[in-house]
Amino acid sequence: MNRRQLLRATTALGTTAAGATGALAGASTAHASTAAPTGPLRIHLVMFDGVEELDFAAPYEVFSAAGFFTPRPVEVRYVSATGARSVTAAYGTEVRGLHRWDPDEADVLVVPGGGYARRDSPGVWAEIDRGTLPRALAAASARPGTVLAALCTGVMLLSAAGITRGRPCTTHHKAKADLARQGGLVKNTRVVDDGDLVTAGGITSGLELALWITRRELGADTTTALETMLEYESRGTVWTP
Repeated sequence: MNRRQLLRATTALGTTAAGATGALAGASTAHASTAAPTGPLRIHLVMFDGVEELDFAAPYEVFSAAGFFTPRPVEVRYVSATGARSVTAAYGTEVRGLHRWDPDEADVLVVPGGGYARRDSPGVWAEIDRGTLPRALAAASARPGTVLAALCTGVMLLSAAGITRGRPCTTHHKAKADLARQGGLVKNTRVVDDGDLVTAGGITSGLELALWITRRELGADTTTALETMLEYESRGTVWTP
């Protein structure tokens, strides 16, 4: 067992002991939501050249670590809509081993941002101009049961796909005017949860997005244990209908 696994195991035991009284007191909606699904929670993180490192790394860490604090398996993978096997992120990080695009195998698709301020560089604008990823996202949005989530300027890829039009949403503060012009009902909150569409603000809000989805799908106890392990507590407001 490596140091990280030991830390997670220790945190899980400590949280279980601290919460034993509450757990015995009765079932909450969080407990019910954790018990109901039988299959794994499948998270696909959408990758492309120019993607912001923290945009994809923070949700990946949160979702992957969540699996240590819930009996429900959690599967997290990086995927590409173009068939690419690797991408180069905004600051030069190369990410290899991308999986094929198959939203039928995902419960949640998470779209990070990056490159929106540099229209002539790899990133969101390049993907919008190419069109492949927005078309793939539009097709995925038609699948019943799939949650589309995005953070930072990744929300603009959902906008390019027509997914945010007429719906509550948010994005990086410098892209909010563009999102509103394209028909999004922009909310000035950290996370906006509109059911099968969940969006979040700027770069660091990937933590809040992932923690909120973890709470929705795996319950409050899992999320509390996860926050303890990460030594991070969600900040900002989550807008819900």
